[in-house]
Formats: sequence, C-alpha cells, structure tokens
Amino acid sequence: MPKILGVVTARGGSKSIPGKNIKLLGGKPLISHIIESAKKSGIFDRLILSTDDEKIAEVAKKYGVEMLFLRPAELAQDATPHLPVIEHALAFMRDNEKYTPEYTAILQPTSPMVKPQDFIKAFELLKEKNADSVIGVVKIPPHYNPLRSLKTDSDGFLSLFVTGDPVRKRISRRQDLPELFTLNSAIYIFKTGLLFDPVEPSFYGNKVVAYVMDEKSSINIDDPEDWEEAEEAIKEKIIK
Repeated sequence: MPKILGVVTARGGSKSIPGKNIKLLGGKPLISHIIESAKKSGIFDRLILSTDDEKIAEVAKKYGVEMLFLRPAELAQDATPHLPVIEHALAFMRDNEKYTPEYTAILQPTSPMVKPQDFIKAFELLKEKNADSVIGVVKIPPHYNPLRSLKTDSDGFLSLFVTGDPVRKRISRRQDLPELFTLNSAIYIFKTGLLFDPVEPSFYGNKVVAYVMDEKSSINIDDPEDWEEAEEAIKEKIIK
C-alpha cells in the first residue's frame, strides 16, 4: 500500500460564518466530519492539520489528526491559495519528520458530506487510470450549461457566451447538451511530486481523472445558505 498523507486545511477567521470550522453541524464540530470519513476509509497512513488557529487545533486533535505546526500568518490570509499551504505542510513533513508520501490528499472541512467510500473509490480510480490526480466533480445542471449561457454587448444585445453565435442557435433540448462537470472541492488526491515541480507546481499534473459525485455529497459550505443545506443533509443521513 503506497503512503498517502491527508492534510486537513482549516484557516481561522472565517467572515461569512464566524468560527465555521469548529461550529457544530449535526451536533459535532464541522471539522470532525471530514476527519472521521478520512479515518474510516483506511487509506491514509497519516492525517495532519494545517491551521493558524489554536482553538481549531484543540478540537481537531480530539478527532485523531496530528498537530505538528501552526501555519504561518502569511499563509492564512483571505486570499491565500491552497497550493503554498500544501507545499508548506509537505516541506515540513519532509524536513522535520523525514516523511515524503507518494500521494497527498487535501481534506477540506467545508465538504462535510464526503463518505469514507468516496476516498476509497477515488484512490482506486487514480491507481486504475494511472493518473496524476483524481478530483471530485459534480454534474452541471442543464440550465447552467455554458452552451446555454448568454452575454450582452455594449448596446445590450444578446449572443451565445461560448460561441458568440446569435441566440436563435442556442441548444434548446436538454438531451442535446454535452454532459459537463465542475469541481466540487470534496476530493483532491494527487502524486506528491507535483507540488514541487520546478516548472509548474500544482495539484493536478496532466492526467486528471474525474471522480463524479452527487449533489448532496458535493455540498461545499461557503455561506449561511450552504450551512442550512448541510444541516438538512446531515439530518437525512442520521435518520437513514
């Protein structure tokens, strides 16, 4: 079994939902849901936390993640992208733990509906396809399909967004639209070496395989409306 590191990323200072990562969802801290699913999947040999917030660290440790460092303030800003955060975590593990896993996964607390079998199946797909990475995606509903989207010119006249064709050429039948997907932020598993590519470091590489998830499993909490949706989904899960 190859070594897989799970990195739980949980920045403090959420503005849309104060204290989001440790706020109770379904009676448990939000951060606990992704940790428990990752642990139950059995595919990770180590789970670590990257946070700048000691309160988050205290809560997360209770659910079984390693807290080895506090994330530097410059990597915990509103606009900080994930790439340098994960690079920092892996560099720390390499330099201080002498640990370099073959694969790394980003575990985001804002995706609380990811199931253990999602991690298992996604990693199996990654190996089966000999891909550089596997990414969670969800289907785009037909009415949001870019091929149906419109744009206006400076005079307010409409045309098709993708092609620039007249509106009369819009694809009207749902059955005629290609099946399209968008990233859902729920699953990111990739070859660790991609992070330190000297030319173009990334989570993706060139061979990216899709792990398709349903809308409920793809819930990504960004605002209070998302939180309410997650609460309803958790209630349904508990009842079932």
